[in-house]
Amino acid sequence: MPEEEYEVPSPHEHHLEHEAEHGVALSQQIAIFTAILATLGAIVSYLGGHTQNEALYYKNDAVLNRSLAADQWNYYQAKGIKQQMAETQAENATDPARIAAFKDKVQKYETERAEIKKTAEDFDKKAEEANAHAEHSLHPHEKLAMAMTLIQIAISAASITALTRKRWLFVLAAISAAGGIVLWILAFTLV
Repeated sequence: MPEEEYEVPSPHEHHLEHEAEHGVALSQQIAIFTAILATLGAIVSYLGGHTQNEALYYKNDAVLNRSLAADQWNYYQAKGIKQQMAETQAENATDPARIAAFKDKVQKYETERAEIKKTAEDFDKKAEEANAHAEHSLHPHEKLAMAMTLIQIAISAASITALTRKRWLFVLAAISAAGGIVLWILAFTLV
């Protein structure tokens, strides 16, 4: 008598068959959803880094201009000291030729100081402008960081959904992702 073979499926095989019949749609949705979120997360992360780099560039420019302004103000003070010394020497001199020479120096220092002061003020203005630009450039960063956090939470919730098959986790992931996308948009619209 021919031996008939009976195959008794293991619980694992039964689970795989059940997954093939019922779980493929959810698994595919989760895979596509997390792939899209990972792409969006990469873009948000890039934009967040870009805002930081731009702010650092302008902040560096502000520091440089502040330093150049400080150098000019020091030069301005040094010329002021020389002017004061020339004025004192003119007051104490008795020879009319020396008095005239010292008064010429005083006038020369006064003219130089006016030019130096203008240069220093220009550097101060450039520093203030660069500082303002740095602040403006960094403004979206906080919203981008929060958007990235919500996108990462969405990816985590979707991954847990794949393991547990709890659809409410997938809804939580979608809500978190939507919040991240809204913050991403707001980061550049409410600047």
